Amino acid sequence: MAVLTFGRVALLAVVGAVGAGAGFHYAGKPVPWPLDKIPYGKVIPPLTEAAQPAQRAAAPQRPPVTIVTAKAERMPMPVRLDAIGTVQTLSAVTVRSRVESQIMEVGFKDGDYVKKGDLLFRLDSRQLETQLRQAEANVVRDKASLVSAEADLRRAEELAKRDFATDQRLETARAAAATLRASIRGGEAAVDGLKVQLSYYTIVSPVSGRIGVAALKEGNIAKVGDTSGALATINQIDPIYASFALPQRHLPAIRAAMNADTATVLATQQGVAKGVEGKIAVVDNTVDATTGTIQLRAIFDNAAEVLWPGALCQIRVTLRVEPDALTVPREAVQNGQNGPFVFVIEDNIAKARTVVLDRTVDGRVVLASGLTGGEAVVVDGALLLTNGARTIERNRGGQQVPSNQTSQRGSAG
Repeated sequence: MAVLTFGRVALLAVVGAVGAGAGFHYAGKPVPWPLDKIPYGKVIPPLTEAAQPAQRAAAPQRPPVTIVTAKAERMPMPVRLDAIGTVQTLSAVTVRSRVESQIMEVGFKDGDYVKKGDLLFRLDSRQLETQLRQAEANVVRDKASLVSAEADLRRAEELAKRDFATDQRLETARAAAATLRASIRGGEAAVDGLKVQLSYYTIVSPVSGRIGVAALKEGNIAKVGDTSGALATINQIDPIYASFALPQRHLPAIRAAMNADTATVLATQQGVAKGVEGKIAVVDNTVDATTGTIQLRAIFDNAAEVLWPGALCQIRVTLRVEPDALTVPREAVQNGQNGPFVFVIEDNIAKARTVVLDRTVDGRVVLASGLTGGEAVVVDGALLLTNGARTIERNRGGQQVPSNQTSQRGSAG
C-alpha cells in the first residue's frame, strides 16, 4: 500500500495483487500526523520483505509478566475419600414396663448417664410379694408332709418284708410320697415364677448409655402392651457409629484397604473443632441401585461424647498414603481447550504443560502425569501469560525477586 498526498488531503493508493493494478480512494479528511509532514505529491513506497524483520525487531516488545512461582514437589500424600455422615447409636433401648403397676420410684435424673444394672424405675410389687410368700409356705408345708409320707413308706416296706402288710398298703404309701415330691417341685416352680415376675417390678438399665427424659414420674400407672408409652429411651454412645455413603467405584479400594488394615476414618461433627478417629466396621452387602452408592459404618471410641446421636458430621476416609506423589499447588492448575495445564518457567519464559490430574488433597493437586518434579510452576499471574511469554518473578509479599534469583529459579525448572 502507498500513500499519495496533496496538501492537507490524502489519497490512499491500494496496491493489488500482481497484475491486478492499483486503485485510489479519496479520504476527504485532513491528513493526520505524521502524514502531514510528507512533501506534496510524494509517494511513500511499501516496505520490502527485507525491511519487515528489521522493523519488527525495532518495534517495542511486550513487557514481561509479573508472576509468582512454586515448586512441583514429590511428597507423601494420602488417598482420601470425603463424605457427609450421620452419627448413629450402637444400641438404642426403649424402656417399657412388662407389668401394670404404679410407679413408686424413679432412680435417675433426666439426661443422666446410666450404667448397666442401674435402677431406673421401681413399681408397686406388694401384692406379688404376698403371693410369693404364700407359694413359699406351700412348699414348706409339702416338704413337711413328705417327711411323714416317707416315714409311712419305710414302715410299709418293713411290714411287707415280714408279710404283715398288704401290697396295696405299700403302693398307697409310695404314691403318697411321690405325690408330695411332685407337689414340692410344682411349688418350687411357682416360687421361681413369682420371683421372675417380681423382678419385672424393678426396672434396671440393660445397657450403659445416655438416658432421655422419663415419660412417667412417681405415682403414675405403668401399663403394658405395644400401645403403651415408653418409660424412657437409652442410647449407647460409647462406642458409637457414623453412617455414610460413598460411590460404588471406590468399593474395591475400600475393601483392599480394610484387608491391609490401612484404612482410617476421621469424623468431625458440625460445630466441633476436633474430630474423632475410628475405623470402618461395616460395609453394606448391597449397592444402592438408585444412587450408585455403598453404605458404610465406622465405629469410634466416644468416651468424651464428642459425637452425638443424630448429628451430621464430616467423614474423611484415608485408605492409604502414597510415599512419593507428584504435587503442585492448586492455584497452578489452569483449564484449557485441551484439558488442564500448568505454566512452567524455564529461563524466565513461560511454557504451557498439559497435565493429568489425580486428586486434590489439602490445597495441593496430585498429578498422574505431565511433570517430573522440581519444576517452577506459576501460581499467580497465569491469566496474563501465553505460551512463550517473558516473565519476571516477585515473592508472595509483593516484592520483586532479583534478576539473578529469577534466572536461578527458571534454570532450576
